[in-house]
Amino acid sequence: MIDAMKLRRPSATALATTAILAALALLAGWLFSLQGDATFWRDPPPRRLLAALAVVVAWLMLCAAVAWRTRRRREAAAEAAVVPASAPVAGPPILVAYASQTGFAEQLAGQTLQSLVAAGAAARLLPLAQLDAATLAAAGRVLFVASTTGEGDPPDGAIAFVSEVMDRELPLEGVRYGLLALGDSEYVNYCGFGRQLDAWLRRCGAAPLFDGVEVDNGDEGALRHWQHHLGLLTGRGDLPDWSAPEYGRWRLAERRLLNPGSAGDPCFHLALAPVDGAAAWQAGDIAEIGPRNAPGDVARLLAALGLDGQAPVRSDTGTTLGDVLAASRLPEAAEVTDLDPQALADRLQPLPHREYSIASLPADGQVHLLIRQMRRPDGSFGIGTGWLTAHAPIGAPIALRTRSNTNFHAPADARPLILVGNGTGLAGLRALLKERIAAGHRRNWLVFGERNAAHDWYYQDEIRAWQADGWIERLDLAFSRDQAERVYVQQRLREAAGELRRWVEQGAAVYVCGSLDGMAPGVDAALLEVLGSALFDRIGIEGRYRRDVY
Repeated sequence: MIDAMKLRRPSATALATTAILAALALLAGWLFSLQGDATFWRDPPPRRLLAALAVVVAWLMLCAAVAWRTRRRREAAAEAAVVPASAPVAGPPILVAYASQTGFAEQLAGQTLQSLVAAGAAARLLPLAQLDAATLAAAGRVLFVASTTGEGDPPDGAIAFVSEVMDRELPLEGVRYGLLALGDSEYVNYCGFGRQLDAWLRRCGAAPLFDGVEVDNGDEGALRHWQHHLGLLTGRGDLPDWSAPEYGRWRLAERRLLNPGSAGDPCFHLALAPVDGAAAWQAGDIAEIGPRNAPGDVARLLAALGLDGQAPVRSDTGTTLGDVLAASRLPEAAEVTDLDPQALADRLQPLPHREYSIASLPADGQVHLLIRQMRRPDGSFGIGTGWLTAHAPIGAPIALRTRSNTNFHAPADARPLILVGNGTGLAGLRALLKERIAAGHRRNWLVFGERNAAHDWYYQDEIRAWQADGWIERLDLAFSRDQAERVYVQQRLREAAGELRRWVEQGAAVYVCGSLDGMAPGVDAALLEVLGSALFDRIGIEGRYRRDVY
């Protein structure tokens, strides 16, 4: 079920109005047909007419009940401000605002609220119909869940917000927002209202917390991507998935450290090979990985509980207790004492997936990943990067699913392409370059930034070879620590302002991959400065400005 429908679903009020008009028309028709009959005033109405009127009255009562129930549900949702007493709360509540036509967006907004609360964040839920300009301006952080109905129209419940709030530009510089847009790609104006809302927020000065997520026909992969952003927003990477990916069987074929001696965290090239034959994906797509806990952590929990990891259990994540623990959120030993292996397995929650940009093409025969090893404040490895870069031995089975990321697919034609990225964002750009080269498209401009050229110049030999062979027309590098003054990719764009504008005016698309916090806003500002607001807005509207930032 989706919130984009071929015909707009009428509201309860509209249905009631229609029923009243139908009843009046039926009654008027009967009176008109009998106006010359002498028996008109003394004979009772025909039984068929009375039955029809009874049906209409029943329909009116049903519509009134539906309208009352809907209003009460929305009022209750508007009052929801859920914060668990035991959870650490930082900052003002995150507002979750939704615009729903069939109820799906409202359902997803509720699940979003539950995920925020589970992460210990203060949050409240509000239908867009009840969100006024003052509340929005003071909200701080807002997550919008917005459906589209008909041919790009807002849902019925959002019409008041559109006419009373979106009819003018507001000072929203203090607002940071995320957007989950629901739609159906069979329509020309796919996610039309969500995109209108996004453009309006940007014009008003609001800053995105992350790139908008568009959901085509309730696509579960896109919804998991939204959950991934919620985890990053709250700093909780262990929030359970709403729907677990259907992983395929892969194995770890190669792991190579790319930046020995770097001042930054270790960065690895990984190659994952499919076990069950070839797999299909496109440049720009995402690898969803099912991580596993460190073997030492599992062994310590088993020892504390006095249980055997080889004990057989029934579970979707394994056949032995040790396997299930490896793929699940590990509880504290005190929380699960005195449980037998099956009872413990039944209590466990699977680890949520991790997402990584794919750095290769199916023609390479493997999924290549570029992953920076992350550590927690206590020095332990992050679950996802720890599993892939440290704990999984070569040849180990890896749970992996490729997910289409249509927003970051390369243009199908030979138009110029400007690729901008930093750090491990080079992974997505590398795949796009490979695809462009395979298609014979040479007008490629790469802008890449990292710390030091001596240690952090990933895939240098490969990229230099592409440049020498004419597959990369222009290459600009920004190694921030190689000189006294820090240099970043956005500065390189400003330095090449004239060339940048010429490429864009010639139809170039700009693709950005890498850090959301530092690099992406800087690139946004540089492009706006160089291109001017009219041209900058135009490349966004035309789909020539794409980002995969995290």
